Amino acid sequence: MTLQSILPSYVRGTWWTPDTDAGAVEVRDASTGALVTQVSTAGLDLGRALDYARTVGQASLGALTFHQRAMLLKQLAQALTARKDELYELSSRAGATKADSWVDVDGGIGVLFTYSSKGRRELPNSQVYADGPAENLSKDGSFLGQHVYTRLPGVAVQINAFNFPVWGSLEKFAPAFLAGMPTVVKPATPTGYVAEAFVRILVESGLLPEGSLQLISGSVPDLFDHLRLGDLVGFTGSASTAERLRSHDSVQTGGVRFTSETDSINASVLGADAVPGSPEFDAYVKQLVVELTSKAGQKCTAIRRAIVPLPFVGEVISAVQSRIEERVVVGDPRADGVTMGPLASQAQRDEVLRQVLRLVDAGGELVIGGLDQPSVVRADGTRGTAPEGAFVTPLVLRFADAEAEEVHTVEAFGPVASILGYSDTADAARLVARGGGSLVTSVATHDTGIARDLVMGLAPYNGRVLVLDRDDARTSTGHGSPVPHLVHGGPGRAGGGEELGGIRAVLHHMQRTALQGSPTMLTAITGVWHQGAAVQEGAPHPFRKSLATLAIGDQLLSEPREVTLEDIEHFAEFTGDRFYAHMNEEAAAANPFFPGRVAHGYLLVSFAAGLFVDPDVGPVLANYGLENLRFVTPVSPGDSIRVALTAKQITPRETDDYGEVRWDALITNQHDAVVATYDVLTLVAKS
Repeated sequence: MTLQSILPSYVRGTWWTPDTDAGAVEVRDASTGALVTQVSTAGLDLGRALDYARTVGQASLGALTFHQRAMLLKQLAQALTARKDELYELSSRAGATKADSWVDVDGGIGVLFTYSSKGRRELPNSQVYADGPAENLSKDGSFLGQHVYTRLPGVAVQINAFNFPVWGSLEKFAPAFLAGMPTVVKPATPTGYVAEAFVRILVESGLLPEGSLQLISGSVPDLFDHLRLGDLVGFTGSASTAERLRSHDSVQTGGVRFTSETDSINASVLGADAVPGSPEFDAYVKQLVVELTSKAGQKCTAIRRAIVPLPFVGEVISAVQSRIEERVVVGDPRADGVTMGPLASQAQRDEVLRQVLRLVDAGGELVIGGLDQPSVVRADGTRGTAPEGAFVTPLVLRFADAEAEEVHTVEAFGPVASILGYSDTADAARLVARGGGSLVTSVATHDTGIARDLVMGLAPYNGRVLVLDRDDARTSTGHGSPVPHLVHGGPGRAGGGEELGGIRAVLHHMQRTALQGSPTMLTAITGVWHQGAAVQEGAPHPFRKSLATLAIGDQLLSEPREVTLEDIEHFAEFTGDRFYAHMNEEAAAANPFFPGRVAHGYLLVSFAAGLFVDPDVGPVLANYGLENLRFVTPVSPGDSIRVALTAKQITPRETDDYGEVRWDALITNQHDAVVATYDVLTLVAKS
């Protein structure tokens, strides 16, 4: 992929570059120092770009349902997959090895695939998301309340860090897109050319709805002056920058949502039971070295503090040293055999070394690695120093004084970790908490008691806790790998924000509103039928209707059926369920819940199916489950039941010739008392 002399932005549906390169920032190859591109936004009208998103982007995304957006995410992921080698090649210029690029590029693509799948499985094929059951606010059921989510009317501005130019952008973009909110991506300058490449691939795919994605390549000094109520900012970067942005009037009083993921002095705790030679000890050391060297330690989730039992400190250091010597080769990622590349820039290298010196001055003893220019493997395979590159060898410090303030507050954002000793489990948890809030802490132990005590002590200070032992060591995604299914973020110093977390992240880009009204009104607005709403009865039977003709509120009210003692006893003998409430009159009568012998709940559900099912081959293809089943009123021999079956929710599948129908099933007795309520789930042909 060819880069231009000035990296373009993609705004208002077209690629844009400044008229001049005056004042442009140079971006250089992390290994060789060669000029890669220049970055500038001189003359860019950011206000117009944001307005374009709020108008054109909102309109194009707003015309789609959750499922239609989810399908586009899958297609976008496929487009990136087909050209990911181009992204790998560019990433190597930023110091990323093949393994690093896999985490960034394939990880970002994986987020798109995950949100596509979750969107189709967990969201309705509509534009409104109902949150939880309706609340009955009146005695006669004529007035209900329901929490609903609708999309925010503005633009999602995503300010990303340099370390993950693909994943960092896509993990924010995917849930915003699924929610129906247009995105403006602002990547960090040192690796912005990788972000520009993935955006270009998406644009060239022709799949992006107009205005749904824009890219700003360069600085945005007046960005927050253009933001307003309905907009959202997702920020990843330093705590100091986050605090400055959070204090802007647009956030403080203007209603702009702001979420941040910032500095994090993450920890990894070795349990007292994880003695040297144990599977947990080995897994701990392996994970520590991976986190030390993956992306050259430039990960917000990397381990900065290795907290180990005091008697094991020396053995942990020796084991880490041995593993680094055996497995870590520092050099240009384009050279064969290199497992750790340089930092993203010389400026980043210099900053890391400054922070290491602060740790040394605070009492840290450098026990692995050195601060001199390291010998590395160059692109041509030769070995030697490369002062034009941003290379740093893996560095491990030992703090004899685990209470030193700096080890819990200073982050060297590179291949740097400090080892601290602890006396007991409570001491380990206390040391973790000294970090002031972290994205993640891992615990290596096979002792469930130690794990429970540590998690209870750690969880309030962490967004994620990984428990590592012999049972999950091979399958664990690792300390430093957020997954789209679970929340990524952390309290306190870590920024206090949340990203990912499955559908939670989609809802972050929507407004939760308490909706009140009649059952009919709530049904019309949410697309989910509520008890008391209007129904349509009569022929044909609802099971004779395809999705093309079935409507919300279509209902079948069955004839009654008497439940006899013989029915109950036959069911008991046939199924083997001889629970005393069904078979022993005296024991059942003594039970506070039953008047005497009663029918099995599952017998009633089975009878109900017999009352509402149409047996002929037709649009209903399969029954795939029941949900929310509750038994309310017992049924005694001689009682009769009937069932009202109502089409509650209709969800066509975008890629199939059938869809899902959720039916409200209500079983009542001869006195109209509710016997049972539940949802029946079926697959129904579209035509």
